[in-house]
Amino acid sequence: MTVIVADRSAESAEGLATLRVTEIFHSLQGETSRSGLPTVFVRLTGCPLRCGYCDTAYAFHGGESLALDEILRRVAAYGTHYVTLTGGEPLAQKHAPLLLRRLADAGHSVSLETSGALDVSAVDPRISKILDLKTPGSGESARNLWSNLDHLTPRDEIKFVICDEADYLWSKAQLQSRRLDRLCPLLFSPVHGRLEPRQLAEWILRDRLPVRFQLQLHKQLWGETPGR
Repeated sequence: MTVIVADRSAESAEGLATLRVTEIFHSLQGETSRSGLPTVFVRLTGCPLRCGYCDTAYAFHGGESLALDEILRRVAAYGTHYVTLTGGEPLAQKHAPLLLRRLADAGHSVSLETSGALDVSAVDPRISKILDLKTPGSGESARNLWSNLDHLTPRDEIKFVICDEADYLWSKAQLQSRRLDRLCPLLFSPVHGRLEPRQLAEWILRDRLPVRFQLQLHKQLWGETPGR
């Protein structure tokens, strides 16, 4: 009887769980190895970081408080297999891991875009974690939680958003000293409007780095329009 009561209590708590959501929208995935795939994005509100190149400052505040069931209903209405939980910083809200689990339970292929500053150990192993290691040019490199690397698997990805040559050299040093290519795929992308993409591509080819070069597809298509 005690076990049954505990289970019912947990179910009741899940039913009351809410998250503050900035937007839920349908677009093409603009980054990672899923680039180009139709995807539903759930953008949660709030972020403890203030990266100098942030393009989603509108998600720092505001948003709408939604029950998990309502979020799942809105996601399901798009009829799309791929779902990305993003922010802000999604893991800044305590019920984010629960939403990730429920999205996976519903049969979605789910990815999480996280800054790498918050603990990812509670994230369901079915979720593809996109860990954005912050470079010095972001102004937030001191916030990197390096123990997160211990929780990565080959289904995850590490992303470096690179502002300039100093950022590139720092990222290259992390790759080599921590042997990051043995953990999961690595992504190098230039900060939109600050580093010429061709320059980053040439550095990668020159140094023969085992990384995937990427551009932000969504910005090429729609600029910095929210909800795209």
